[in-house]
Amino acid sequence: MSGSFSIDDTAIAPGSRQTVELNLPLLYTHTPVVMTAQVIRGRRPGPTLFVSAAVHGDEINGVEIIRRLIRSPALKHLRGTLIAVPVVNVYGFVRQSRYLPDRRDLNRCFPGSETGSLAARLANTFLEEIVAKADYGIDLHTGAVHRENLPQIRGSFDPGGEVERLAKAFGSPVVLNADLRDGSLRSAALER
Repeated sequence: MSGSFSIDDTAIAPGSRQTVELNLPLLYTHTPVVMTAQVIRGRRPGPTLFVSAAVHGDEINGVEIIRRLIRSPALKHLRGTLIAVPVVNVYGFVRQSRYLPDRRDLNRCFPGSETGSLAARLANTFLEEIVAKADYGIDLHTGAVHRENLPQIRGSFDPGGEVERLAKAFGSPVVLNADLRDGSLRSAALER
């Protein structure tokens, strides 16, 4: 397993764990904002997986799921790398809102851009610094205020292929081979 793995110029060695703070665009008050990623590298080679939550700032259950995941004793036996991002939409999370302060839905702004709106720059940072470094990704969504969700896994897969096999391994009551939505994280990640 190569020692060269970095996020935002922070190198993470095999067999170690590192918290990386990705600088995001300033608030209109010029207050700094960071997205925190916990990177855990196993001693042995394997794939890189990102797990993210709170792309919609009011979907908070995934945040706790990731916090429990990164404390799991099973990670002592990890092969490969886990990149855990409990809160992607920091702006919405702090405001307890699904949306960013400009009322944009982050999950319709991917792949984003370096010079666009607040949402476009956040999407670009997440895509370039997290998604681009991973072989696989799990983005957790949950019901929020006035929204109810049946437990489900959505993916884009060929019947009988690897993505479908991985999706079914979770034992969710519903596994959907769902159409992609323009601007969604899933669409941008699949394109990568």
